[in-house]
Amino acid sequence: MRIVIAGGHGQIALRLERLLTARGYEVAGIIRRSEQGDDLREAGAEPVLLDLESATVEEVAAHLQGADAAVFAAGAGPGSGAARKDTVDKGAAILFADAAVRAGVRRFLVASSIGADAKHEGNEVFDVYLRAKGEADKYIRGLDALDSTVLRPGSLTDDPGTGLVRLEAHTGRGAVPRDDVAAVLAELLETPATAGLTLELISGSAPVSVAVKSVAGN
Repeated sequence: MRIVIAGGHGQIALRLERLLTARGYEVAGIIRRSEQGDDLREAGAEPVLLDLESATVEEVAAHLQGADAAVFAAGAGPGSGAARKDTVDKGAAILFADAAVRAGVRRFLVASSIGADAKHEGNEVFDVYLRAKGEADKYIRGLDALDSTVLRPGSLTDDPGTGLVRLEAHTGRGAVPRDDVAAVLAELLETPATAGLTLELISGSAPVSVAVKSVAGN
């Protein structure tokens, strides 16, 4: 199984790459800067140099050919301004989804954010971020050619993962280690019955595999 991850050098993506390659998957991560490549190779992933802010759908689709699943885990980052929330968190997500459709990749995961809402109001950078994420999520969910799952984690921490989470349509606010977000993404990839769901994620009391099976109806 080949999986292509957008935002391949992100903190969650690197964790996910390690988990997936340990499970025997072939993983490629899309990165913007060549110097990031060594970190991906160390995680067991193949680096793909491509700027999703300037690439065409055809260019991205070429890298998705033959993939079994695609994961959008890119983000403009906390230090970026409002403009890049639109070009990365929204624009690149939509581009990556359109490219997946073009390449015939049905399984599609989105690492979004709790509170993402296309109708979110406000003009602060974080407001723009939540609106951009929400607009991207809405667009992707509307693509019938994708079997998409949107994961909306709460406040991200670098604490060691516990493997215990709360994963529901609505969890309320809370924090969650990046380790556990990556673990849930890996489990979602292996659970196609979660397609069509938008899920919020915070720390909780259910083991990751149990939480994912629960939302999948198993």
